[in-house]
Amino acid sequence: MVAEDRLDLPMVGERQSLREQVAHALRAALITGEMRPGVVYSAPVLAAQFGVSATPVREAMLDLAKEGLVEAVRNKGFRVTELSDRDLDELTEIRQLIEVPTVARLADSARAEEFERLRPVAEEIVSASERGDLLAYVDADLRFHVELLALCGNAHLVSVVRDLRTRARLYGLSQLSERGTLADSAREHLALLDALKSGDAAAVSQIMEEHIGHVRGIWAEH
Repeated sequence: MVAEDRLDLPMVGERQSLREQVAHALRAALITGEMRPGVVYSAPVLAAQFGVSATPVREAMLDLAKEGLVEAVRNKGFRVTELSDRDLDELTEIRQLIEVPTVARLADSARAEEFERLRPVAEEIVSASERGDLLAYVDADLRFHVELLALCGNAHLVSVVRDLRTRARLYGLSQLSERGTLADSAREHLALLDALKSGDAAAVSQIMEEHIGHVRGIWAEH
């Protein structure tokens, strides 16, 4: 299906390149659900909405394709990627296998100051959730988890998790926000930091397992 309805997307400005501005706006539309999974969007149509040529839109879409968020459809445009229940289950399983033990090990590292430096990011996640700013929530959430995992010292592991989170981050946020439970999920980041600072590896494992599990539960309702 090719989309014909107009998207409520912001006009691009001059702070960044057109390509970067368009990519940012498209990510926002994906996260908020304005651009829907399975729907094909035409680069020229989007370009007209932005008030730019089709070239930066195609370039931005190719950037999103590299992230697994859209896929090119010959002679039509770009389709927003759909993930099956099996895809989501597998992504959840991989995240559980990687993130839970890795973060739990950090509880034994006596890095209270490093954990505390992540608190402003966790508070930013909570603030974004309370005001319903999904784009700010996603950005802060990704930054929090990537910076936390970076403390393990394994850059390849961080890269893998970043990719997993990017591919699945579009699912379920709108429902959480609409139901008013996004803030509950956001506050789990603060609880995680408290458990890490106290050195309670068992509590860290439980919080991480529940946090990832909550996300999968929301996906099931998507």
